[in-house]
Amino acid sequence: MECLRQMRISGLERAIAGLNWLAGRRGRSSALPAHLQTGVAGEQTAYFYLRRKGYAVVARRWLAGNLPGDLDLIAWQKSMLCFIEVKTRTVHDLSPAEIAVDAHKRATLRRLARQYLRQLPEGTIPQSRFDIMSVYLVPGQKSEIVHFENAFGWSEQARQ
Repeated sequence: MECLRQMRISGLERAIAGLNWLAGRRGRSSALPAHLQTGVAGEQTAYFYLRRKGYAVVARRWLAGNLPGDLDLIAWQKSMLCFIEVKTRTVHDLSPAEIAVDAHKRATLRRLARQYLRQLPEGTIPQSRFDIMSVYLVPGQKSEIVHFENAFGWSEQARQ
């Protein structure tokens, strides 16, 4: 059964990649700036990585509406709700991609996660954590993913 699930995920990933390639060939590629296209590609790579690991992804690029920013991916790992920030790079720099999640970004992610939890049915506040995924999409190389589970907590003091 697991083998079939993995085959289905891989097939879906290949189909989406093929459709994206075809859209580009027909001149219908995204109108997004290059750096945002890279981010979307990284989030898609992270999405399929998580699916292969058994996560149930329930939201992509979730917006609160009244708050600035977004949550890249929201997924369940069994009974744990995971808020996942994806950082994508096309080169390996001196500093790793996950360094970009600074104190200001962590505060934004916490604020958005609180808003997401408020929208859940009353009395159903699950255990949750914040993950960071660094995705390296270096041209000509296989994509590289580094997943930091529980990368930071609900407050800055808790992780120092």
